[in-house]
Amino acid sequence: MDNSGGFTEPHRHGACGHHVPGDDCRFCSIRRLSVCSALDQDELSFLEGMAGDSVFEEKSTLFREEDESISVYNVTSGVIRLVRSLPDGRRQITGFALPGDFLGLALQKQWKFSAEAVTDVKACRFKRSTFDDFSEQKPHLMKRMHEFATHELSLAQDHMVLLGRLTAEEKIASFLVLMKRRWTRVEGHELGLIRLPMGRQDIADYLGLTIETVSRVINQMQRDRKLVIVPDGIRFIDAAYFEQHAIA
Repeated sequence: MDNSGGFTEPHRHGACGHHVPGDDCRFCSIRRLSVCSALDQDELSFLEGMAGDSVFEEKSTLFREEDESISVYNVTSGVIRLVRSLPDGRRQITGFALPGDFLGLALQKQWKFSAEAVTDVKACRFKRSTFDDFSEQKPHLMKRMHEFATHELSLAQDHMVLLGRLTAEEKIASFLVLMKRRWTRVEGHELGLIRLPMGRQDIADYLGLTIETVSRVINQMQRDRKLVIVPDGIRFIDAAYFEQHAIA
């Protein structure tokens, strides 16, 4: 893990990033996490016909703050940072979208944040008006989207805690524990490696810290043998330490 970059996921092939051409939504490996998990086979086939597959290269922008929100996105591969611009020109990262996350739950005419690809990203893109019409006819899909909105609110509340009256050590410990839990959910099993494709500046802008503070604390954690920095992220050496110091 260096100060400027991150760790790019292996490139995945296939229309939505998790199945080869010719397969359909039923065989998508992140379906269990996504909004479409609520749908049966016929509904999935119809949904697949509505989808436009989008590929975004690392560092590209999916959409910008205040753009008209004409599409919604079901993330199938890669990591996205969600960014708000501050009046003085600085940025605040409000979250990171992982595979299985859905962008566009809020019924707003304009995006309230920008979405930028941290790694190469693949997503199923739906025209908002078409997806809204479809979901309104499917109460079980609406229920699933409500669950997503609740999860999104929970992440926002966690972020508010991280920005609150915590020490830098507690903020970083909490962030690492949160990312471990989120990647465990994506992969479906406990992980030894915590992938951190975002750079330290991203982490700093998410936690309301300086990059110097993030680097100092993480390096000290490594010197104290609390974690080890590896090419793809970090591994906990002292998991109990993080559970004790995390506020999440």
